[in-house]
Amino acid sequence: MKLNHYSFSISWPRIIPSGIKSDKVNEKGIQHYDNLINFLLENRITPIVTLYHWDLPHALEDKYGGWQNSSMVNFFNDYTSLCFERFGNRVKYWITFNDPWSMAVEGYESGEHAPGLRLKGTGAYKAAHNIIKAHAAVWHTYDTQWRDTQKGMVGISLSTHWGEPVDIMNDMDIEAADRYMQFNLGWFATPLFNGDYPQVMKEYVARKSTRQGLGDSRLPSFLPQEKSYIKGTCDFLGIGHFTTRYITEKNYPSSRSSSYFTDSDLAELVDPQWPNAGSEWLYSVPWGFRQLLNFVKSQYGNPMIYVTENGALEKMVCTDLCDEWRMLYLRDYINEILKAINDGVNVKGYTVWSLLDKFEWDEGYSERFGLYYVDFRSKNKTRYPKASVQYYKHIINSNGFPSQREIESWKRKATEMCISSNQLLAAAFQGLACQALPKKIH
Repeated sequence: MKLNHYSFSISWPRIIPSGIKSDKVNEKGIQHYDNLINFLLENRITPIVTLYHWDLPHALEDKYGGWQNSSMVNFFNDYTSLCFERFGNRVKYWITFNDPWSMAVEGYESGEHAPGLRLKGTGAYKAAHNIIKAHAAVWHTYDTQWRDTQKGMVGISLSTHWGEPVDIMNDMDIEAADRYMQFNLGWFATPLFNGDYPQVMKEYVARKSTRQGLGDSRLPSFLPQEKSYIKGTCDFLGIGHFTTRYITEKNYPSSRSSSYFTDSDLAELVDPQWPNAGSEWLYSVPWGFRQLLNFVKSQYGNPMIYVTENGALEKMVCTDLCDEWRMLYLRDYINEILKAINDGVNVKGYTVWSLLDKFEWDEGYSERFGLYYVDFRSKNKTRYPKASVQYYKHIINSNGFPSQREIESWKRKATEMCISSNQLLAAAFQGLACQALPKKIH
């Protein structure tokens, strides 16, 4: 595909099974990543390494309560220091956490993801507080111990929808949409760039907490020395983005069951006319990406941005390898990034999510994001290129969109490839009927 970089994550329990560096380091795990990094560099592919994509050593959850416990800050710092020591001579782009919003909210508030806790109104805020402090500690460790010799950068990857007011002439909807962005992206970005949580977030959670009869806000606060320690700990900002929501004001009365989801007093809506490939959540709304990138520019002083996740899924039992839906999605979203760059947004790189179909957490293998189809039923997990492989390869080779003539010529070849690959895939499924799941509109 002529890719010039590859983004992957290191699994903490693979290299430190207990999670505690002083216990034991698994050298076979180290060797696995050594081999991968070396092979990438031999092929002139830059490794972009995420240090945490949600796989916590189980012992740390059992013994300490995972990210509910502030001791995780030091454990995580020790683990990442080992990574800098072993891999930092070759890795120059480090991402501390991928999508900490999902870690905190779906892990400790809604319980949709591991560890599956439902600590309503407190769990997500407490986890996020420790995650932010852990990120800052890692940044400072790299800055003081490794930066001068390794010459790398440390950032974080934050995933967020864009929130657009339902009525752009209605002040309450405008405020609700801004509040949506502050409770999602700003929750993590504002402390790293400005030293504290967004003011509107502090006010809303404190007010709701008071009405519940609590003495303190459910949103933890940073000490003055912590604010200065956290501020400025982002060499670049990774942005994961897939879709958009319309936002309107919705008042949730304070009660003992108040949660992260009700603290912001807003409702999310979608336009049923937005294109969708069977997903319950991912609608193609490309104009929202340009809005989001300009929001980052204005809110955080135009930081260096790397788009770390952006892509389309098929919610299917199996797939037609001629994935025109994905090609249209990539064309439209990449075009909005180009517009944002022309607006002056400091976007430096882009990564499609994802290279392969893969495990999608609570969705299992039912959502396929890959440019390559993976036959999960086969022993060897056979891979088949979808048509989007050739489309994205064209974009990379020309550093822009192919001409219409090139597209028409390519489409003929892609169709032939799809037909032959689909025949192989159908044979592999031994006649199993493959069809899309019904589309859902919410």
